[in-house]
Amino acid sequence: MSFRTVATVDELRDDTPLACDVTDELTVAIVRQQGDLYAIEDECSHGKVALSEGDVYGCSIECYLHGSSFDLRTGAPLNPPATQPVRVFPVRLSGDDIQVDPDNPLSF
Repeated sequence: MSFRTVATVDELRDDTPLACDVTDELTVAIVRQQGDLYAIEDECSHGKVALSEGDVYGCSIECYLHGSSFDLRTGAPLNPPATQPVRVFPVRLSGDDIQVDPDNPLSF
């Protein structure tokens, strides 16, 4: 796995998505929810807008444009109009650094 540092713990607030560039082609929304960290692709599969601008409800993130929600654990769409999942990635803490592995999206 090729984990890359994308942010520090100090930059993250509970239940508030943080947009982080992982590579030139990939931005993820990092979410800390009840002590767990999630890294989800920061683009709605329906409206092509940043999920990091939406709201977190439990283990889901809602797209602000049309209201589709995605499971933070799996990337699965939870309601229309989105029908396609978004990618989720392994995320970990290394000291105070938040790291994401862009080369190995999680499969469900």
